[in-house]
Amino acid sequence: MKKNRVLLVGFIIMVTMSLVLVGCGGSDSNSQTPSNSNQEPAPTPAPSNEDNPAASIGEQVNYEIIGIDPGAGLMAATRDVIEQYGLSDWKLVESSDSAMTAALKRAYTNQQPIIVTGWTPHWKFSSFDLKYLDDPLNIYGGDEQIHTLARVGLQADHPSAYKVLDNFFWEPGDMADVMVLIEEGMNEVEAAADWAKNNADKVNVWIDGVDKVDGDKLNLAYVAWASEIASTNVIANALEQVGYNVTLQQLEAGGMFAGLSGGSSDAIVAAWLPTTHEAFYERFQADFEDLGPNLDGTRIGLVVPAYMDIDSIEDLK
Repeated sequence: MKKNRVLLVGFIIMVTMSLVLVGCGGSDSNSQTPSNSNQEPAPTPAPSNEDNPAASIGEQVNYEIIGIDPGAGLMAATRDVIEQYGLSDWKLVESSDSAMTAALKRAYTNQQPIIVTGWTPHWKFSSFDLKYLDDPLNIYGGDEQIHTLARVGLQADHPSAYKVLDNFFWEPGDMADVMVLIEEGMNEVEAAADWAKNNADKVNVWIDGVDKVDGDKLNLAYVAWASEIASTNVIANALEQVGYNVTLQQLEAGGMFAGLSGGSSDAIVAAWLPTTHEAFYERFQADFEDLGPNLDGTRIGLVVPAYMDIDSIEDLK
């Protein structure tokens, strides 16, 4: 009996060891672990900048270019850029100057990638370290000018205003100074008055020798870009110094030219030429007088933070 018990215990030990070895898989190289159908697949790594710069940049910004108001010539030029460079995966997002710069500010603060439509002068170049992407096809053109346009008959109706507008000329740095004041929180009227006070020598060139008036009314139209808010308020300040009662009217680019053509606006100091407002200029040019540039050395194009590893529109392909 004792011998039988010994044999039974031995048998139980052998069976137990066999089960342990099978449960652990032993050393069988062909054994496989069953897959878990509820387990999420491992994410596919994004391509590195070295392997594929264009795909990396596109994925990082969701293949979006942040634009401004849809009627701007800059937007039309950017649509041409998307087509001519073969950027079929890319989307131009319509917004506004303020919305575009707010998005840029958020991205820049967090050191995130972003591509925006840009132009110079603009306060963003004073506040952020930015760069234009090279445009090998020259779709955006070279340097532009900002022109002063007056409605037909303004010289006869308001000769003093016509003379001030014709004399108006300043530098990109002047415009940038006003834009920075506004961006830092100063009201645009106050910013223009502050700049005019501190640059009286320049304003005097525009208004010296001009006959003063007594509250004659003028209407100036402008598009709601930071640059044009600055310039229109500054010239309004100069006109008020010779006695005009000036009303400012914010419009889309097309409405700005149409108002000038129809006579509801007396003048604008916001015509970007030859590229940005080319279509509107050609459409309405019979109905206004071009007094020439009030600022030289503007530029338009695609703009990115300097920390982004991209230099050309070609790199977006």
